Amino acid sequence: MTSHPLLPHTGPTPARLLLAASGWAAVLATALQPGNPVRAALAAAFLLVGPGTAAVRLARPLLRPTALPELIGLAGLTVGAGLALATLTAEALLLTGTFTTVRALGLLAAFTTLGALAPRRPRRPSTRHLAPLVAVLALLLLAGCSGLGKGDPAADRDGHLAEAAAAAPAAADGGAPATGGPWHSVLREDFAGTGTGTGLDRGTWATCYDWNVDGCTNGGNGETEWYLPSRVAVQGGALHLTAQRGATTGSDGKQYPWTSGMVTTGRDSWNAEPRRTFTYGYFAAAVRFPSPAEGFFPAVWLIPAGTRTAPPELDIAEFPGTNSAVNMNLHWQTADGADAHTGTTWGPVQLADCYHLVAVDWEPDSVTWYVDGVQRFRITDPARVPHVPMELVLNLAVGYPSAPPADATTARFDVDWVQVWQH
Repeated sequence: MTSHPLLPHTGPTPARLLLAASGWAAVLATALQPGNPVRAALAAAFLLVGPGTAAVRLARPLLRPTALPELIGLAGLTVGAGLALATLTAEALLLTGTFTTVRALGLLAAFTTLGALAPRRPRRPSTRHLAPLVAVLALLLLAGCSGLGKGDPAADRDGHLAEAAAAAPAAADGGAPATGGPWHSVLREDFAGTGTGTGLDRGTWATCYDWNVDGCTNGGNGETEWYLPSRVAVQGGALHLTAQRGATTGSDGKQYPWTSGMVTTGRDSWNAEPRRTFTYGYFAAAVRFPSPAEGFFPAVWLIPAGTRTAPPELDIAEFPGTNSAVNMNLHWQTADGADAHTGTTWGPVQLADCYHLVAVDWEPDSVTWYVDGVQRFRITDPARVPHVPMELVLNLAVGYPSAPPADATTARFDVDWVQVWQH
């Protein structure tokens, strides 16, 4: 075997120093607010160019290209290598339960720095390996992204390509409950837009709590939204609940600074019958909550159909002022009539990047919560478990736990699908 001595060390060039610094600039940019164009540009540019350039420089599979086909091939190899490395890094962190955007970017930045500053080796004397390398990298990338399903973007709005590709598959798999059956489907809503007006199936969903007419709100949390049917839309195969800043007067005579959207399987009016109620079952939804998060409170939850008051209350997934963690809670009534509750928070998880699957298995003697198909929390005390028919609610509240920033004018809660199974 012929050895390849290192070339004489001449020190890093400005281009190599810029490559080495590009990843750390992307890491520092995560301190900016989500949606900031500088943050998005730095993250996207680094992920598309940085790791791949470092990998190609370390491997040195070809002579310096001169012809146009060779230049195109090198560019494809660089981008393919970068996306493959980003995807594999994100998957490794997710499988170990240690994924964060900063950690993934930091690992890729360290690799890029190593590749940029490592001493150079002589180039290999052939271009014949280019096509197989591109093919292998493409297969690696496809393996990482193959779980992308309906509504899942190939890249999120902040350029976190690796995170979006690795986190989306679990949310796309809505075929069956994560726990053993037997189960049968009692509600399947893909939001295909078969209804009229907004596209919502009004046979399944109401757009308001039943204690107000021509709109409604929930005064129990000090919320500042007035729910309107016009803030509910089915488009592109998903449900969109939109909050919009703008003063409005509710039918209760009060002034509200925001309007927003909600859907429920409950009633249109106080004396009507609920559309659908459920006693026990497996409830699942694929949800996405884009930025901003502060001041907004999207939730997927169950409320008693008979009393219309909590407790009991089963919160499948709540996101109070955050799009990086999932809150799971259960409320029950104690012997003296007080409201008791227990729950947990799971994260970090980037809810703005793509759809994630939230679910709960409500049994007579237990309640078990799942996020992306993995059990996250469980209660096994039958005295705490609800035993009454419940309505399913999906809503985007405003003003809890704090008011939105002064420059926030709108937010949207997206729901790709909802399903309910029972034994």
